[in-house]
Amino acid sequence: MTGTLYLIPVALGPAAPEWLHPPASQTLTHRLTHFVVENAKTARAEIKRMGHPAPVQTLSISELPKHAPDTALDALLAPAIAGHDIGLMSEAGCPAVADPGALLVRRAHELGIRVVPIVGPSSLLLSLMASGLNGQSFAFHGYLPVKDADRIIALRELEKESRKHQRTQIFIETPYRNLSMFNALTTVLAPDTRLCVAREVTTEGEWISTDTIARWRKREAPDLDRRPTVFLVLAEASRRT
Repeated sequence: MTGTLYLIPVALGPAAPEWLHPPASQTLTHRLTHFVVENAKTARAEIKRMGHPAPVQTLSISELPKHAPDTALDALLAPAIAGHDIGLMSEAGCPAVADPGALLVRRAHELGIRVVPIVGPSSLLLSLMASGLNGQSFAFHGYLPVKDADRIIALRELEKESRKHQRTQIFIETPYRNLSMFNALTTVLAPDTRLCVAREVTTEGEWISTDTIARWRKREAPDLDRRPTVFLVLAEASRRT
């Protein structure tokens, strides 16, 4: 009998509250001895914070490459083939969502390994919940282009699609480029388009605010430098282009 691949969400920051890990999730994690993780150092700290009863150095913790061939994925899943359960952990939030864990999950399905998602925090869904924007139709786009000209084109296209379908557009940025993204948003988007900025969700630095672009232009820019942030945009359907 093969083992199970458990998808274990982790805290979104070092000061995240304990209730983000339900007791049942902690109990399950405590019995695992094999882990595949995005970052070994971060994972060891999280496993320790979750109160794993075994010394962390005795656990099998393997890093998942961002672009791994099937042979590498098979090696990581070998303990499950041998009958051991495995925990998959991302660097922050839910594994396989905006992180390379999806490759391992897909391979697990191909090999007939059972996959079980565990309850935990997702910065994307938590930000959408708190935004007041459309939660019936939304899309996550990961990272937008870095170059200014390409970014402007992407933002205009996303706004156009949002207006047409009343779809909330969600994306993130490398933390040290957050302010550049915010400035681009408030410069490029239409005045009546709504923008939500969700910074450091669930941590002590949490700050979430939604406003129209017109009002954002009159406000002081938020402190986003090197602080994980989710951006959400919803354009008004009544605006014509």
